[in-house]
Amino acid sequence: MTHILIAEDEERIAAFVAKGLRAHGFEATTVATGEQALERVERGGIDLLVLDLGLGDMDGFEVLRLLRAERYELPVVVLTARSSVTDTVTGLESGADDYMAKPFRFEELLARVRLRLRAPSPGGRGNVLVHGRLQLDLRTRRMRVDEAEVDLSAREFALAETFMRNPGDVLTRERLLSEVWGYDFDPGSNVVDVYVRYLRRKIGAEHFDTIRGVGYRLVDAPA
Repeated sequence: MTHILIAEDEERIAAFVAKGLRAHGFEATTVATGEQALERVERGGIDLLVLDLGLGDMDGFEVLRLLRAERYELPVVVLTARSSVTDTVTGLESGADDYMAKPFRFEELLARVRLRLRAPSPGGRGNVLVHGRLQLDLRTRRMRVDEAEVDLSAREFALAETFMRNPGDVLTRERLLSEVWGYDFDPGSNVVDVYVRYLRRKIGAEHFDTIRGVGYRLVDAPA
């Protein structure tokens, strides 16, 4: 079973996240301090860390730096009340794989956790996913089409990442809704189609095939 460590000193939030993760088939352990988080990771068996920055004994950034300095490569999703651009950039540059601000929706946290637990794309280089003319940097959360940088919202980024981890695969609306939004399939929802349309406008419609009645596929687009 996939084991997720939650480093969060607010007991109510820690219990809420742990309960939700367990309900979706994960093993979840909570700790309240940075020292406890480091000790638990060192003992092994942790597949992902959900990390608050405002821990009582040390800043979460310091926990993150120590983990990366010791070459621990487990995915880290920062979950914090600090939502400034400076803090977000600092977190990502310190080695976080994702950054979420409080207050948050559990469904979005679940979707991001699932994405970070998936195996790296064979077309990627470290933290950069590459497919044809597209590059997606998971650390800086920037996308490029050829040499042009494209601004994506958090949800658009998560959707683009899902496509780029599965190039050439037909992704059903049910799967996209589950992995990006964390929802069970709602046959009346058109949110997937709306966001695919947003991506087509921003990075080019030629990168996506529509599989009628099923879903979408990321394809190689000519220069």
